[in-house]
Amino acid sequence: MSPFSRYTLASFIFLSFIIYPSTATTRKLTALVKEQPLILKYHNGLLLKGNYALNLIWYGTFTPTQRSIIVDFLQSLNQNTNPSPPSVSSWWKTTEKYKAGPSNLILGKQILDGNYPLGKSLKSSDILALAAKAGGGNVINVVLTSKDVAVEGFCMSRCGTHGSVRGAQGKGRFAYAWVGNSETQCPGQCAWPFHQPIYGPQTPPLVAPNGDVGVDGMIINLATVLAATVTNPYAGGYYQGPANAPLEAVSACTGLFGKGAYPGYPGELLVEKSTGASYNALGVNGRKYLLPAMWDPKTSACLTLV
Repeated sequence: MSPFSRYTLASFIFLSFIIYPSTATTRKLTALVKEQPLILKYHNGLLLKGNYALNLIWYGTFTPTQRSIIVDFLQSLNQNTNPSPPSVSSWWKTTEKYKAGPSNLILGKQILDGNYPLGKSLKSSDILALAAKAGGGNVINVVLTSKDVAVEGFCMSRCGTHGSVRGAQGKGRFAYAWVGNSETQCPGQCAWPFHQPIYGPQTPPLVAPNGDVGVDGMIINLATVLAATVTNPYAGGYYQGPANAPLEAVSACTGLFGKGAYPGYPGELLVEKSTGASYNALGVNGRKYLLPAMWDPKTSACLTLV
């Protein structure tokens, strides 16, 4: 299993960096059972609070429409003029209930790597090299891989991941995350509930709110890793269980999207009449998204938007 899977927490030397890979970013249909009691302990580590730039590294082929779906989602996280709930920004405000206050994520630079400079089969070390391209500081560097790019551990053990990189002599640590487009590789695992599951209850798939099963699935996984990044960036934040296999802010609530959710059933959701698409959050530019439940430290329960 890849050292960057959700079940490993180790340190690696890569170029001039010391790597602190995170965990608990996999969405697997075998993990839909809600833990009891659901308590994410705070381990007294640093959290990412305040202003952070989200730098995007687009690796592979993404259409302008696909990029706009993801960019609009990220710009919706801290939308100044919030639409009426349920909204992406109201979902993100749950992170403010964790210690140290709000995390304001502001869209930073974007790097387009559409010529596959590292090939179409990436190792975990390649993801780190790509993340390092955007530099350090108060940033979260997000690597997004297209549907024709295979990544070590993708589909087998994870749909995305997050962690941190520390520069030489302990300087310049920054957070990073990675999410892949599973449309042609494992949509039944990493794009559920927009695709028939590969195992478990065979309920009909939902219609994706932006008409793209792979990218709408990426939104769910991106939401998962970003919430985990700000609440457990350096393996000393909020999580349940052992540090090498933690359940984090969203992965502790895997498979829950609306009221009444249970294994194989995402819950009661809003439906767009004209398209039949299911969603639970409104974003900028009229976008609609399906976002996973997030653990609420005030109630010690998984909070859904609808």
